[in-house]
Amino acid sequence: MKVILNKDVKGLGKKLDKVEVNEGYARNYLLPKKIAIIADNRSEAEAISKKQAIQFKKDVERENAVSLKEKIEKTVIEFRLKLGEGGKLFGSVTNKEIKEKIQELLNIDIDKKKIELTSPIKTAGMYEANIKLYEGVVAKLKVRVVGV
Repeated sequence: MKVILNKDVKGLGKKLDKVEVNEGYARNYLLPKKIAIIADNRSEAEAISKKQAIQFKKDVERENAVSLKEKIEKTVIEFRLKLGEGGKLFGSVTNKEIKEKIQELLNIDIDKKKIELTSPIKTAGMYEANIKLYEGVVAKLKVRVVGV
């Protein structure tokens, strides 16, 4: 029996896939729990149009992430902080501070969990932070720490 899945099923397929299953499995488990619907012309056409809509949305989000990446990579964020002996900071520059600076300068809201520092920022100098914008799209942000 051919069915179209309403959600991902491990070992069977992903949401909106058309799969062939045993009739008993479909009638006793998949259909009553609304995990799948019987595949007919109408439901197949619906599934195809939903898949295309999801793919279009993903493409648009990816394009936005790529343009955002270009904007971020052109920017150098500068922190003017008080330094101690040997150019060491009192504390460190955190993801939260970088997020706030990005929001202030570029007016872009990024989750602080998506910012990864290659090394902790505890002294003056140039650093690089990776910002995960979308699946497979990572922007490299330059962070400069200067003493006051």
